[in-house]
Amino acid sequence: MEHIDRVCAVICRVGGLTELGPDTDFYEAGFTSVRSLDLLLELETEWSIAIPDDRFIAARSARALAEVVRDLEGTR
Repeated sequence: MEHIDRVCAVICRVGGLTELGPDTDFYEAGFTSVRSLDLLLELETEWSIAIPDDRFIAARSARALAEVVRDLEGTR
């Protein structure tokens, strides 16, 4: 499973969404800011990385978050 598919799955699971396109703004799709910390922690745990707050906040789609994850994986 590619990063983007895994990130989509995490976003949907944490946010209670039934589906999410890779380029869809997940907040516009119904994800709530209350769940953001849970999402951040799930992503960091899934990939054993630390995502800087500024990069997490700027990434509003699964594709953007997958790129952040990919970038950070290369630095560990």
